[in-house]
This record gives sequence, C-alpha cells and structure tokens, in this order.
Amino acid sequence: MNDIFKLHGQLALVTGASSGLGEHFAKTLSQAGAKVFIGARRMERLESLANKLNISEKCVFPIGLDVTDAESVKKVIQYINENHGPISILINNAGIPSSGRAIEMQEEEWERVIDTNLKGAWLMAREVGSQMIEYNISGRIINIASVIGVKTSAKRVLAYSVSKAGLVSLTQSFALELAEKGICVNAIAPGYIETELNNEFLQSAAGQRISTRIPLGRFGETIDLDGVLLMLAGPAAKYITGSIITVDGGLSLSTL
Repeated sequence: MNDIFKLHGQLALVTGASSGLGEHFAKTLSQAGAKVFIGARRMERLESLANKLNISEKCVFPIGLDVTDAESVKKVIQYINENHGPISILINNAGIPSSGRAIEMQEEEWERVIDTNLKGAWLMAREVGSQMIEYNISGRIINIASVIGVKTSAKRVLAYSVSKAGLVSLTQSFALELAEKGICVNAIAPGYIETELNNEFLQSAAGQRISTRIPLGRFGETIDLDGVLLMLAGPAAKYITGSIITVDGGLSLSTL
C-alpha cells in the first residue's frame, strides 16, 4: 500500500527551488525516489542545495531557470529531455510576494508579480504538458497556489491574490484539456507555512494575531505539505484532477 506514495523512476522539475517551499519539495520528492531537477535564477543556492541532498546518491540536479522567459523555459525542458528523459512531474512553485494598497499599486509591480506567479506557471505547464503528450506520459502537474487565491483573506495583497486566483483557474483549465491524455493537473493551496522567508513576520505581533484565526491554532510547517504533495505526484492520485487542495489549518473556514 505504501508504494502508492513512492516515486522511483519518475523525473521531477521543481521551479522556485532555491529556498522556502521549493527547497523542501525537492527534498521530499528525492526522498520518495524521484530524480529531481531544481530550477531557479540563483544557481549558487541551487548548487548548495543539491550538494546537501545528494548524500548517498546523485538524485538532485540544479539548473538555471527564469520562468518568466519563454526561451529559458524551452531550453531547460529541452536540455532535461535530451540528457535525462522527459519530465513526468512538474511542481510549479516559483512565486513572489507583494503588498501594498490596491489603488497605489504601480504597473511595474503588478506586472512583476503576475509575470512570475501566473505567466511563469502557464509557460511551464504549456511546455511540460506538450512534452508529456508527445512522449505519451501520464504525468502530474502540481501548481502551488495559496489559500488567498481561494478566498481573499487579507488586505493589501492585490497582485498576489489575483495571481494565485488565476493559478487556480489555470489549474482547472489545464486539467480539463489534458485529462484525455491521462495527465493530472492539481493545485495545493497552502495557508501560512513557516519558512526562513517569512519566519520573522509570523513571529511578530501581527503574525501572532493571524495565528489566532487559524482553527488548528498554529502556523503550518513545511512537512505538513508532504502528504498532499506525494499523493498528487504519484499513483495515489491517478483519479484526481482539477482539484485545489487547501492545507491551511482550517483558515479558509474561519470568518477571517
């Protein structure tokens, strides 16, 4: 029964993998048996992470990737395919935060967030999905959305919430179109998950006020995402597509 969560023989690509959730996803997938490519702009961080994870065997490979650049996306996917084989699992994790009043947001900030969080995910899903179809792979595309994309729960996060809501719709649209090819497309919508990127804020007075609105009474840990990630990435989810799974301690159920 445990084999439904094993990923031996699978080739995964995790975007935005130089820190935070992406770093953890790479670790989780590699420990489940997958060969994992980790993509981001910061090659030094990627190389450091790969060295840390490749303890017993070489199963994690760093690769420079700019998800907002269509040419970069094509080159990376082509390189992986020609040297290691076609991708069977895509984790669309690359994303950036944004804050500020809606009426004061500048066009440059809007484009920066939408380009990375939404356009980048579309470019990746388009290219990897096309490759899966070409090689007849019943693959998995997993988009990392946000509970804020499911239910707007905070002020001053316009671009971020819109980008994640768009990612929810993108997930469902791709799921509908790729289902006939046996490709499952789903999204994970995390709530407040502690990482080195947000730990300082979550431990602040403002962060602690947020924690009081979470029914389970605490912020999430990266390990809390492992079960959903491994389920969606492997054979356990062969009959699940178009689903948006919240992992938020019940936050989306609260009055917010």
